[in-house]
Amino acid sequence: MRVLNSLEGQPNLHGSRPEEDFRKMISRQQRYRIASLLVLLSLLVIAVPAIRRSILQAAGRALVVNEHFTSADIIVISGEADGAGELEASDLIHSGVATTVAVFAYAPDEIQNEFVRRGAPYEDSATRSIRRLKALGVENIVLIPGYVRGTQNEGPLLTRWCDQQGFRSIIVVGVPDHTRRLRRVLRRNFEGHRTMVVVCSARHAVFDPDRWWKSRDGIRTEIGESEKLFLDIVLHPFS
Repeated sequence: MRVLNSLEGQPNLHGSRPEEDFRKMISRQQRYRIASLLVLLSLLVIAVPAIRRSILQAAGRALVVNEHFTSADIIVISGEADGAGELEASDLIHSGVATTVAVFAYAPDEIQNEFVRRGAPYEDSATRSIRRLKALGVENIVLIPGYVRGTQNEGPLLTRWCDQQGFRSIIVVGVPDHTRRLRRVLRRNFEGHRTMVVVCSARHAVFDPDRWWKSRDGIRTEIGESEKLFLDIVLHPFS
């Protein structure tokens, strides 16, 4: 102990005291840890935006279905597709995929009924679609008989009509955010029938699955359609 105590505070061979060497060693360890932490934080800052973007894009693409096809007996525009569906259907017709386009008619609402009651002209969604399709150069357009009120009504009505017409294959055009749920509904209704159904995503649509979080409309659409898709999965887990 005396020998050790006598060495305390004595310079070593390099002229520095042992306690100073210890402090330097601790200081080097701390600096290394701090530097490592800073590097790790920097990597996280760089990586997180990329990870976040990938997750958001995956969430957007989960709503979208765009199946491959070469030809079909007829092209059907889903009720909610509106102008984007009309443009896509027109492009498909002009590319030779099919020769005829079919549109749905929505059940008259209170506004339409009031126009009719007053004797004023009113252009409903089906009439408007037919007019715009003709303006796009589509010549063969048919109106699916009956009225729909939403996606769930489209499935049964379209199935019965296809059975009556004897179609073997149809292409149903919808807006991107709606196509996943639309395909689930159609698969349930067409199960056991001979008509093959292909769901096509309209390219000229407002919703962009790769950038939806950059606008309020995109966020609203993503949340709303995700809730509807989730509910459909819960109610029909094997669709």
